[in-house]
Amino acid sequence: MNAPPAHASLNLRSRVDDDWPFILDLWVASWRATYPEIDFEARRDWLQRRLRELEAIGAVTLCLFDAQSTLAGFVVINPADGWLDQICVAPDRFGAGFGAALLSAARNVSPRLIRLDVNADNARAIRFYERDGFSRVGRGANTLSGRETIMMEWRPLGD
Repeated sequence: MNAPPAHASLNLRSRVDDDWPFILDLWVASWRATYPEIDFEARRDWLQRRLRELEAIGAVTLCLFDAQSTLAGFVVINPADGWLDQICVAPDRFGAGFGAALLSAARNVSPRLIRLDVNADNARAIRFYERDGFSRVGRGANTLSGRETIMMEWRPLGD
């Protein structure tokens, strides 16, 4: 498992309404870096609606800020069922431990189970989750893009 970045003083907190522009900008930039052929800018409204719907049924959105109070990433997880719907790190922070810090925060919210879908062609993300103790438990398809997905799951050792 990657350790959280030691070089940064991190601040993790629940999303507030003032965070929306930063969350949406970060999400678009992150996904654009991963899939440049898809117009994620056109999906900003979808993401905001999606996160509001998830929060209305109990999910929490946690925002991770660096020492300069810049949003470095966020995670959306429902503690009732362990469903991690979104985890997103700013592209200039890829590989620097911010994703691991967000997964650690997700485990604090849902300590018995985390499940998620990852695009099957996103090898970097799959390696990240597998290094962090996730296993492949199923397959599916992304409802927006139709891309094949892999369902992954994490449980604490011994469960």
